[in-house]
Amino acid sequence: MSQSGSIIFFSILIIFILFLSWYVFQAIRTVSMGIELIRIQQMIKWSYWAFMLSLLTWLVFKSVQVFSTGEFASSAQTLSSVFLTLIVTQLVIVLVLFGEDIFRNIQAITVFAMNGAKGYSFPSRTVWVSILALTVASVPLFSFVYGIKYGKYNFKVHREVLYFEDLPEAFDGFTITQISDIHSGSLKDHKAVASGVQMVLDQKSDLFVFTGDLVNHRADEIEPLIKEFSKIKAKYGQFSILGNHDYGDYSSWPSPEAKKENFEKLKGQHAKLGFDLLLDENIRIQKDGQSIVIAGVENWGVGFKEKGDLQKSLKGTENGDFKILLSHDPSHWDAQVKNNPNPVHLTLSGHTHGMQFGIETQLVKWSPVQYRYPNWAGLAEEAGRYLYVNRGFGFHAFAGRVGIWPEITVIELKKGKKPAPIHLASAKN
Repeated sequence: MSQSGSIIFFSILIIFILFLSWYVFQAIRTVSMGIELIRIQQMIKWSYWAFMLSLLTWLVFKSVQVFSTGEFASSAQTLSSVFLTLIVTQLVIVLVLFGEDIFRNIQAITVFAMNGAKGYSFPSRTVWVSILALTVASVPLFSFVYGIKYGKYNFKVHREVLYFEDLPEAFDGFTITQISDIHSGSLKDHKAVASGVQMVLDQKSDLFVFTGDLVNHRADEIEPLIKEFSKIKAKYGQFSILGNHDYGDYSSWPSPEAKKENFEKLKGQHAKLGFDLLLDENIRIQKDGQSIVIAGVENWGVGFKEKGDLQKSLKGTENGDFKILLSHDPSHWDAQVKNNPNPVHLTLSGHTHGMQFGIETQLVKWSPVQYRYPNWAGLAEEAGRYLYVNRGFGFHAFAGRVGIWPEITVIELKKGKKPAPIHLASAKN
């Protein structure tokens, strides 16, 4: 984003926050009017605005700092977390109050139409609706507080069993553990990270893969955690690729040489972790005289760095080979992979983080990120070609997770057709 674009964006953001703050103030003022002591009423009102204006000042200061350094440091992550929590909480209050405002306007128009201007007064807010708005808003407020404090390390294991008729028989039951988007610069609780790594080890999978974004900006961010992540071992190896953050594009560098040096160091960090970094190349995994191909492409994403070369990553493979592709950005699958004439059976991606915010239940799966990425978390399939999008191990920008928890993926490969679902009626017969 250009400097002028940034100024416009933050000017609009400030105006929007001020508007929300004014709207929420209506509920606070209405509730405080029930307090008999005028002094306490005034104190509540002044305290609210002092708090809001202080936060707004902090936002402006930190925003200038972020764009001047070119890096989203931990203090800026804290800032964004506070404001995201605040804005979502405020929006809930505003929605409830807006519902009441619609009713108040209908009531006012009806009274005016029946009685005219004589003795007319606009209906006042009701205390119980304002109390309801503040009460309902406590749900997202405490959800975000939990997500910032605990949710970002609330690791979950997601399991998928995938069936392929052309899977080499030796690989029937072969397991792969995937993590993505470590974003080591954000991971400050090393004890919590160790528990996540232990969960990876507990899966005892045949193969381990990491699908990009090892750091936020700089190669040295991973150094305090190399000892921990290097514990990850699998019988058939550990393979990794680069993500968009790994190229150093979101940081200011004193010279092109400094940026290049950082990138070379970043690639070396993968070796220190014991990961075989695949840069538009592939490797064959041999088992009992049969093989599958693991290919890794450099970052390729719509709207992000389109550097990866799919054809180069598949060089030397044939249509009959069983192929698994590591590609950081799931938009690559839609744009190039799923219809590639040299078929890729399974693509493993990350990148989206599920936006670290959303709802995932048996009935509802929603996150704002779905309006940018049609395949943003979990499994997708088209014409027998699969994509799995990992929700990310770490976090970035928003220093928390709400409803979309950090993920460790375990995929089991099975030979044959996928069993038909068992219906209750059939089971009874």
